[in-house]
Amino acid sequence: MTAVPALAQGFVPASLGGIAPLAIALGAGGFALLSMAVLRTILTDNRTMRRRAAEQIADLRALVDEYENLISGGSELTILWGGQGSPRILGQSGAVLPAGRQPQSVLNLHTWLGAAEANRMATLLDELRLQGRGFATSLRTQDGKLVRATGWAMGNGAALRLRPAFSQPGDEAALLADNAAEAAAGDLEGARTILGLLAQPAFLRNGEGQLVYANDAYCALARALGKACTETRPVEIAEAAPGAAQAQLDLAGQGRFELVETPLPAGSAGYLKPLDTAKPAEAGLAHIGGIIDALATPIAIFNARRELTQFNEAYARLWNLDRSFLAPGLDERAILDKLRTLGMLPNQVDYHTWRAKHLESYGRQTPFEAEPWHLPDGRTIKVISAPAGPNGGVIYVFEDLTERLALESTNRSFTNVLRESMNALSEAVAVFGTNGRLTLSNPQLSKLWKLPMNAFGANPHIDQLAEASGVAIPEDGASIWRDLKRSIVDLNPTRTDRTGRINRSDGRLIDYAITRLPDGQTMMTFLDVTESASYSKVLKERNDALVAADRLKDAFVENVSYELRSPLTNIIGFADLLSGTEGGSLNDRQRDYIDYIRASSVTLGVLIDNILDLASVDAGIAELNPEVLDVPGLIDKAKAGIAATFPEVAGEAPNLVIEIEPGLPQFTADGTRIVQVLYNLLSNAARFSPPGGEIRLAVSHRGDRMLFVIEDEGPGITDEMKAAILTRLDAPQTGGRQRGAGLALSIVRTFVNLHGGTISAERREPKGSRIIVNLPMNSALAGVAE
Repeated sequence: MTAVPALAQGFVPASLGGIAPLAIALGAGGFALLSMAVLRTILTDNRTMRRRAAEQIADLRALVDEYENLISGGSELTILWGGQGSPRILGQSGAVLPAGRQPQSVLNLHTWLGAAEANRMATLLDELRLQGRGFATSLRTQDGKLVRATGWAMGNGAALRLRPAFSQPGDEAALLADNAAEAAAGDLEGARTILGLLAQPAFLRNGEGQLVYANDAYCALARALGKACTETRPVEIAEAAPGAAQAQLDLAGQGRFELVETPLPAGSAGYLKPLDTAKPAEAGLAHIGGIIDALATPIAIFNARRELTQFNEAYARLWNLDRSFLAPGLDERAILDKLRTLGMLPNQVDYHTWRAKHLESYGRQTPFEAEPWHLPDGRTIKVISAPAGPNGGVIYVFEDLTERLALESTNRSFTNVLRESMNALSEAVAVFGTNGRLTLSNPQLSKLWKLPMNAFGANPHIDQLAEASGVAIPEDGASIWRDLKRSIVDLNPTRTDRTGRINRSDGRLIDYAITRLPDGQTMMTFLDVTESASYSKVLKERNDALVAADRLKDAFVENVSYELRSPLTNIIGFADLLSGTEGGSLNDRQRDYIDYIRASSVTLGVLIDNILDLASVDAGIAELNPEVLDVPGLIDKAKAGIAATFPEVAGEAPNLVIEIEPGLPQFTADGTRIVQVLYNLLSNAARFSPPGGEIRLAVSHRGDRMLFVIEDEGPGITDEMKAAILTRLDAPQTGGRQRGAGLALSIVRTFVNLHGGTISAERREPKGSRIIVNLPMNSALAGVAE
């Protein structure tokens, strides 16, 4: 009984341990197959969706093309703004613009509209594109045509449609029908906008004949008749048959009017046309209302009862007030209270006292300009009040001075900076107007011409300056200024700027410049150059002396070199003769003296050659004669010169070790100059080396450069030797064997530079110096001259 469960407990885990890996593998494979199937289904669906989207996009593009063709074929012009790109213009330009104009010229409003119409249209377009505020209005072009303009917001863009008006100019009834019909075809708000622009009382009825809107003039007329009326709650002025095309109304105390009403798709629109002038004051106000609507200056008109009668769009924008709030008949105190609530009036401790003082405008008989209003938002407003007419009332004119004050502040700052800059100048500056009066100057003018500027006043005339200058400088002060006056009062548009120098009788030299400014004024600048002219004269004299000395030096070098060669040749010849023919009769000391004479003569000849070479380089006549050279032959010639300069006397001949890299490439240079370079470097090393010291010359190449390295066991490179390599100054050293390094190294530097190479010197460890000459393989191609 106990063995069976034990056996079962040992058998089952072993069986499951063998099946588990197989189950996991089958599960993973199934999951992979299922994932592949799902992924393929997703890819197939994506391709199908992309194909459908492409077909829909193609259909939409075709539909857009059809709409554009439809719009372009109509007798109107449509402008579309979208995003940041240029506007699209569709339609026929001839429907609106004069014949021959391009469609793009429609955006240049001043080319086909008058100044007032162009400014009004520009304002409407700005409000449309910046605030999304639609409009519908009529425009009169420069050639007398009447054009309907409708603008509306379109997503993140805007659209403008221009078409010829159906009515003829002067036909107000047809114009009303044209305006209201187009607005009614859009929305009620558009119709209200159109009717609100009319100076005559106008209204709008719905399909049931009920009044749904009345403009300001209509409500003003209704209130004059004792009836309450607002734009949203209009009232019938007189009983008339709804839908009647025309009727005459006799309104008690207000005159006779003709009712003109035009049916619309969803009702009707109409207006009242005055038939007599029973109310000339109100007719005048209506005329003024048409004028102020076209102005960009904020204007508001209140009657004697402080009730708002007229205002323009600029007034509403100035105070950011909705037109529905600014209803005719609104008390000015209510407007002021609302502005105070909005935080748009100047901060006052006693607001009621301030308001009462402001309302004193109704009792004034002459125009009055109040103190500027400094608003909390940073703006500064100027307020001008004037009587509205014999019946009382006030006309307020507001002007935003913020930008003007900012410009004035900037201008003052700029003027102050300009004045301080002028005062800091060393030149005397004077600016004269076209009337010959001084408008701007600096203290240097008074100092230079000895003028008492404080005695002249604000803007002295040039004649006053000439008179004062004649007193300060009696000899020629007045005559100089009279001559300058001709350039100041000359109004010839073709005159040019003028410069010159004045030699005053007191010995001062003054350079002057007369410049014509863009605004017609004339600027004169004066600079006292007496000291600089004296310095210039001294420098010129010194330069002439240096040139003469240089010429004298060249002549001296040429003559001395020529005169020295003849006796030097005789010395060398006689020394050779004594050494060769008479050597048998000379003792050892005499032979040593002759060897010294020969060595010194050779050294002197080399020095003369070096001097002549330097003179030819200074004269600019030194030329290279490049040719293919044999490097070992060059070194042999340099060794021969060394042997002649340092004869083997008392064992002082240098120990010269030559190392030439095998297989050197072809070297092209001036052989004579290269021999001089090597000779001078080896001679310099011999002078600085101890007697019998070793001098090593190594020749190798690196890329397209040939390297000559000279090493010695002397005291090492010194600052004087480095200066001799870079300049032509002789750097004498202590000891007879270490003199004359400057001229030799200067010759080396000159010839190396002529070949387009470089020379450098460094200290050699543990002692001695190393000089490296780096030359191009082909100096004919380098062509570098000092």
